[in-house]
Amino acid sequence: MVKRNYIVGIDVGTAEVRVGLGEPRPDGTVNIVGLGLSPSDGVRKGVIVDLDKTVESIVAAVEEAERMAGFKIESAYLGLKGLNMELINNRGVVAVTAEDREIREDDVERVMHAAKVVALPMDREIVDIIPREYLVDGFEGIRDPVGMLGVRLEVDALVVSSLITSLHNLLRCVNRAGITINGLILQAMANSEVYLSPDERDLGVFLIDIGSGTTEIALFQHGKLQKLAVAPIGGDHITTDLAAGLRINHHRAEELKKEYGSALQSLAESEPQIEIKTVGSNELRLVSERELTSFIEPRVQEILQIIREEMIKMGWPYLPPAGVVLHGGVSSMKGIVEISRQLLESDQIRVAEFEMVGIQNPAYSTVVGLLYYVQRYNPRMFIQERGRPTKKRGPGLWQRIRDWMTDIVD
Repeated sequence: MVKRNYIVGIDVGTAEVRVGLGEPRPDGTVNIVGLGLSPSDGVRKGVIVDLDKTVESIVAAVEEAERMAGFKIESAYLGLKGLNMELINNRGVVAVTAEDREIREDDVERVMHAAKVVALPMDREIVDIIPREYLVDGFEGIRDPVGMLGVRLEVDALVVSSLITSLHNLLRCVNRAGITINGLILQAMANSEVYLSPDERDLGVFLIDIGSGTTEIALFQHGKLQKLAVAPIGGDHITTDLAAGLRINHHRAEELKKEYGSALQSLAESEPQIEIKTVGSNELRLVSERELTSFIEPRVQEILQIIREEMIKMGWPYLPPAGVVLHGGVSSMKGIVEISRQLLESDQIRVAEFEMVGIQNPAYSTVVGLLYYVQRYNPRMFIQERGRPTKKRGPGLWQRIRDWMTDIVD
């Protein structure tokens, strides 16, 4: 396959590492040409706990995407979880320098850097700046000021900062996997590209990602991300409760949760028909879906109560006009919409639908969102240390064959 212009996204999650590779199209869409997935063994609750295992997981996912696409991946955009992230509202102001007073790209560049000037603790670093709107000579609501005439250019921006240690551990893992990082993107922004409509983002909506190790609550309004909160609780806690309650191993508990789990006991079957084998015993016994749900429902209630508390902290005791969109592994559980409507006190709740031509697995939604976000906004790298790859992966099979044939000819 001839190597053409392409973009790559990497999502290092608690349960899995996902890689997506696509070619941007003139119509603003992306043609997905490679996907890779690998179990994430070195991450717990969104935090890297084992560098070597995380590097191995990234390499495995990258190589799978390379085999599908037919060429080597050298650089990528990296998705960032909201954990350890902080959003700061800030403004930047610059004077338009051109004699004809026309605003050009370098003026936008300068005003973005002006918005970057913000006091941060020593343990934090700016990873992204998201413009909400531009102002030209005091006139608000401008989305793209390039080409307009003015004397003063301002930007109302959202400055995203991260804890330095957790950020650089992640960057180091990707670099050691042989990948140069082109830019960092909040996963909430990427997910909004595939799960939310422009009308929902404009009216106001909560996009809630109930993942394996964390739950991310993102508020979108007026077309932009407004607030973000993350709770260190997710589907893994449900699995742990199920394993402890039934006295089975974690792997089997995860299988039962996905196949038979329900968020509401009233929707579960009471007939014992599920075979399990308790730890330390070779005897099989039968349990019902309702017994499984007796361990699942309390934890789901806790997760939703935490979500509700975070919404109130954000200033929303009632849901915004577009309500709530749920996604992530737990959102696929039977009864999740019903129990969410009870505890969040609203009917404006739906589970996100992932519809992408040629891709059936919603696990790839975040990396697909990363590709679309890059295609639309072309984000830049704000952190100072880009970090060149420190460990090169070996050449592929075809490259080794070509090298061998070249040696014979020589």
